[in-house]
Order: sequence, then structure tokens, then C-alpha cells
Amino acid sequence: MRDAITGLIGRYDQLGRYFDRNAVDSIEAYLSESEVRIKAVELINREATEIVREASQRLFAGDPELLLPGGNAYTTRRLAACLRDMDYFLRYASYALVAGDSTILNERVLNGLDDTYKSLGVPTGPTVRSIVLLGEVVIERLQGDDSIPSALLAAVRQPFDHLAAGLGESNISQR
Repeated sequence: MRDAITGLIGRYDQLGRYFDRNAVDSIEAYLSESEVRIKAVELINREATEIVREASQRLFAGDPELLLPGGNAYTTRRLAACLRDMDYFLRYASYALVAGDSTILNERVLNGLDDTYKSLGVPTGPTVRSIVLLGEVVIERLQGDDSIPSALLAAVRQPFDHLAAGLGESNISQR
């Protein structure tokens, strides 16, 4: 798995170039966001179960039909699969946070996921919504930490937005 700096070095090495101002700015941005990324990962590690619980409660409050007969979270088995997948997305978002590179989610999560979900009859709309909610819960919990400048919270949102956009490129309106 690569990180933001390794990817940058690889690109400049392929070009046979020294770092230019853009490369140095990218490295500085990565390093300036490192504290908030680490705090976000520590929060996720410490409170993953609660983050998934809160995000799922918001999802089902907004889409209660998911829990009703015929809904994709109806039956204990399907609900457990939904919560498992939310935990999976949260864990991989934490990896992308540490790496400072959301594109690692393409290979590790997104490639083939849409086809898998389609074959299982899992609607992508609520899945995308659950990912967005996971990001919102993490951001809200970090906002309580006065040592984190709110401007840096966008770095925490990136992997969640990347996952949501990656799944959302397919058919998110289908339920």
C-alpha cells in the first residue's frame, strides 16, 4: 500500500525530475495534516463500534423501509451484513487517512465492489449514504477536540467522499 509521499516520489522518479514547488507543497500539506489524520485514526480505533452504531441509526432513521420486510437490512443476517460492511468501510477509510492517499481505496475496496453488490442485490444508494454518515460521525466527534483546526477536517472527509463517489458513479438512486 502506498502513501502520499511514496506516490509522489514514484511519479517524480519516473519523470527523472527533482521535486518542484508543487511537490514540496504537497509534502508540506501532507505533513501539516498528519496530526489530524492520526487523531482521526485514533478516534476510529477507539470508537469504531459506536461510530458504526450511530451512523447506522441515522441511516435507518432516514430510510426506515430498509428494516421492514423486503428491505435490504430486514432479517438479522442482512442487518449484520450491513453493519459488517459499514465497519469494513470505516476500517479502510482509516488506512487511507494514515496514507494520505484515498486512491488506495480503488484497489482495496472499490474495484469489483459494485459488481459484487449488484450480484447480491445490495442497493448502492443506502450504501453510499452509510459511508457519508460514517464520515459525518467521525468529523462531528473530532470537532469536539479544540486542538484540531476545523480547516484540517477536510482531510478527514476525503476517504469517505472518495468511497461514496466511487460507489456513486454507478447507480446510487436504485434502492
